[in-house]
Amino acid sequence: MTRVLRWDVLVGALLVAVFAAGSLGVPGFATTGNLSFALGDLGEIALIALAMTLLVVAAEVDLSVASVLGLSSALVGALWDGGMAIETIIPLVVLVGAVCGLVNGLLVTRLGLPSLAVTIGTLALYRGLAYVVLGDKAVAQFPPAYTALAVDDVPGTPVPYPVALFVLLAVVTGVVLHATGFGRALYAIGAQEQAAFFAGIRVKRIKLLLFTLSGTVAAFAGVVFTLRYGSARADNGLGVELAVIAAVLLGGVDFDGGKGTLGGVIAGVLLIGLLRNLLMLGDVSTEIQSIVTGLLLIVSVLTPRLVSVVRPALKGTP
Repeated sequence: MTRVLRWDVLVGALLVAVFAAGSLGVPGFATTGNLSFALGDLGEIALIALAMTLLVVAAEVDLSVASVLGLSSALVGALWDGGMAIETIIPLVVLVGAVCGLVNGLLVTRLGLPSLAVTIGTLALYRGLAYVVLGDKAVAQFPPAYTALAVDDVPGTPVPYPVALFVLLAVVTGVVLHATGFGRALYAIGAQEQAAFFAGIRVKRIKLLLFTLSGTVAAFAGVVFTLRYGSARADNGLGVELAVIAAVLLGGVDFDGGKGTLGGVIAGVLLIGLLRNLLMLGDVSTEIQSIVTGLLLIVSVLTPRLVSVVRPALKGTP
């Protein structure tokens, strides 16, 4: 019964149920073309969710990821418009993302500020910098070879290249989180930071690394987002942070840290992607889609708490 009530197992079962319902009830949902589009549409969310999972397990959060994505997109547009080669732009932009994450990490680990407050502040700061860099204009006409990598499928599959990259990185992240001492250290930090420190874990150094990684991945996701849409804009990625956090929490990672599995997060990412796709096929407005994401975020925080109360009762314990 305990295993059945595991939150990540329940999310996986819900994912299967939603897919089955969509296949049977929504024309065109289960086609190869639509599934490829649905996977591609959540590519950036999936990539950022990997780094966010590590952060939340360690009882931290980064709300600035969407703004780093937007800043990354603006930089790609400004540098490309200025005549710089795309091969130079991409690593430079990813480096800027790493610096953004490093700033977040330094404010949290060196000044002792709460990550929620810090990243709300840098959310506004980095988005403002994006508008300083590019303004209200859009830049397009990127090299076809690079835009193809952001939208085309791996030959013989309905899986876009960014999603294939996500699968590879998910395997690496899963091994790190669940099968290494570093992963065990993250769970220890999230469960009881002070005890982890006295056990010899370099808490501040690890958190600094996680924030830097989060900024790096968000910037790379901004490059993918820009090339996928073929348009660099300062407002790209608005609201992405809510979808990412909703996926992580829906996947069973405890916002207080110390609990959760990467498998649950992947199920959460796919579930949100399928629901968004079903809403789009039903011509549901983006406003309603945002409401659904918000509701999922509330449910993902509230329901595990209720399960933790119900589970002891089912075991017959007080």
